[in-house]
Amino acid sequence: MKIGIAYALPQRQAWFDIEVPDGATIKDAIERSGILKQFPEINLEQQKVGIYGKVGKLDAALNDGDRVEIYRPITCDPKTVPRKAKAGGGAEEA
Repeated sequence: MKIGIAYALPQRQAWFDIEVPDGATIKDAIERSGILKQFPEINLEQQKVGIYGKVGKLDAALNDGDRVEIYRPITCDPKTVPRKAKAGGGAEEA
Protein backbone atom coordinates (compact mmCIF):
# COMPACT_ATOMS: atom_id res chain seq x y z
CA MET A 1 0.00 0.00 0.00
CA LYS A 2 1.14 3.55 -0.67
CA ILE A 3 0.90 5.85 2.34
CA GLY A 4 1.83 9.51 2.91
CA ILE A 5 3.32 10.79 6.16
CA ALA A 6 2.97 14.51 6.95
CA TYR A 7 4.52 16.62 9.71
CA ALA A 8 4.75 20.40 9.82
CA LEU A 9 6.64 22.89 11.92
CA PRO A 10 6.20 26.65 11.46
CA GLN A 11 9.49 26.86 9.57
CA ARG A 12 9.62 23.42 7.92
CA GLN A 13 7.23 20.85 6.50
CA ALA A 14 7.92 17.22 5.67
CA TRP A 15 6.11 14.78 3.43
CA PHE A 16 7.12 11.17 2.91
CA ASP A 17 5.59 8.71 0.43
CA ILE A 18 6.22 5.15 1.53
CA GLU A 19 5.09 1.60 0.86
CA VAL A 20 3.74 -0.47 3.73
CA PRO A 21 2.38 -4.02 3.78
CA ASP A 22 -1.33 -4.74 4.07
CA GLY A 23 -2.41 -4.57 7.70
CA ALA A 24 0.16 -1.90 8.61
CA THR A 25 -0.74 0.53 11.39
CA ILE A 26 -0.11 4.24 11.83
CA LYS A 27 2.85 3.43 14.08
CA ASP A 28 4.28 0.98 11.52
CA ALA A 29 4.13 3.63 8.79
CA ILE A 30 5.71 6.35 10.96
CA GLU A 31 8.58 4.08 11.98
CA ARG A 32 9.14 2.84 8.41
CA SER A 33 9.18 6.40 7.01
CA GLY A 34 12.33 7.50 8.86
CA ILE A 35 10.63 10.71 10.00
CA LEU A 36 11.57 10.06 13.63
CA LYS A 37 15.27 10.30 12.68
CA GLN A 38 14.77 13.62 10.89
CA PHE A 39 12.59 15.06 13.65
CA PRO A 40 13.88 13.62 16.95
CA GLU A 41 11.58 15.97 18.88
CA ILE A 42 8.56 13.90 17.82
CA ASN A 43 7.26 12.01 20.83
CA LEU A 44 4.60 9.50 19.82
CA GLU A 45 3.72 8.89 23.46
CA GLN A 46 2.62 12.54 23.83
CA GLN A 47 1.74 13.83 20.36
CA LYS A 48 -1.49 12.99 18.60
CA VAL A 49 -1.59 11.31 15.22
CA GLY A 50 -4.33 10.88 12.68
CA ILE A 51 -5.44 10.16 9.16
CA TYR A 52 -6.71 13.00 6.96
CA GLY A 53 -7.32 15.35 9.89
CA LYS A 54 -9.12 12.81 12.06
CA VAL A 55 -7.27 11.91 15.27
CA GLY A 56 -6.51 8.21 15.53
CA LYS A 57 -4.54 5.73 17.58
CA LEU A 58 -1.10 4.39 16.75
CA ASP A 59 -2.53 0.89 16.29
CA ALA A 60 -5.17 2.00 13.76
CA ALA A 61 -5.01 0.04 10.49
CA LEU A 62 -4.22 1.92 7.31
CA ASN A 63 -5.77 1.79 3.86
CA ASP A 64 -4.04 2.36 0.56
CA GLY A 65 -3.65 6.08 -0.11
CA ASP A 66 -4.07 7.23 3.51
CA ARG A 67 -2.24 10.36 4.69
CA VAL A 68 -0.86 9.87 8.20
CA GLU A 69 -0.42 13.13 10.09
CA ILE A 70 1.64 13.81 13.20
CA TYR A 71 0.22 16.75 15.11
CA ARG A 72 2.33 19.24 17.06
CA PRO A 73 1.27 20.04 20.60
CA ILE A 74 -0.63 23.29 21.11
CA THR A 75 1.78 25.86 22.47
CA CYS A 76 -0.77 28.39 23.71
CA ASP A 77 -4.30 28.39 25.04
CA PRO A 78 -6.57 29.38 22.12
CA LYS A 79 -9.03 30.91 24.58
CA THR A 80 -6.44 33.50 25.67
CA VAL A 81 -5.17 34.50 22.23
CA PRO A 82 -7.06 37.46 20.76
CA ARG A 83 -8.61 36.80 17.38
CA LYS A 84 -7.62 38.95 14.45
CA ALA A 85 -10.46 40.94 12.90
CA LYS A 86 -11.50 39.62 9.51
CA ALA A 87 -10.69 41.88 6.59
CA GLY A 88 -13.58 44.29 6.03
CA GLY A 89 -15.42 43.06 9.09
CA GLY A 90 -14.12 45.40 11.79
CA ALA A 91 -15.73 46.04 15.15
CA GLU A 92 -19.16 47.59 15.26
CA GLU A 93 -19.35 51.30 16.04
CA ALA A 94 -21.68 52.55 18.78
